[in-house]
Amino acid sequence: MKEGAFITLTNGFKDKLFRLAKRLLVSNEEAEDATQEVLLKLWKNKSKMAEYKNVEAFAMTMTKNYCYDKLKAKETGNLKIVHSNYKDERPSLQRQVEARDSLDWVGKIMDSLPEQQRMIIQLRDIEQYNNAEIADMLELNETAVRVALSRGRKKIREELLKKHNYGVV
Repeated sequence: MKEGAFITLTNGFKDKLFRLAKRLLVSNEEAEDATQEVLLKLWKNKSKMAEYKNVEAFAMTMTKNYCYDKLKAKETGNLKIVHSNYKDERPSLQRQVEARDSLDWVGKIMDSLPEQQRMIIQLRDIEQYNNAEIADMLELNETAVRVALSRGRKKIREELLKKHNYGVV
């Protein structure tokens, strides 16, 4: 594989690698380092890339494993939600504040979820992977992915409703 073909291939998913690394490592610098390390490993093994069914899914798995190794080495578990898909055409200031507040609460709620549910929600709802791809990346079966996704979403929904309905009789 030539350099141009490699760059073209990896440009399609390197931002996703970064966002996953950022989700796990929190720090921008560490996420950039992780992304660079994964891309470097892919480049060093470019001769084997034709063997992979889905290079993007393989790279996501590499990123996840790399980040877990970094976290184990640091013995830290600080995960934080910082990404938003919320978009509205010229929202009012009140809507902006409410949306920001809701995102902050979603982040706090996600921090309280089990690690597997956090990871699955990140990959499904933010990175837009399908359940089969997530199952491959996390080495789970699709049923386990669906169950964890459902439970995580339900917990987020319940906690958000508690916050929004606080004081309402």
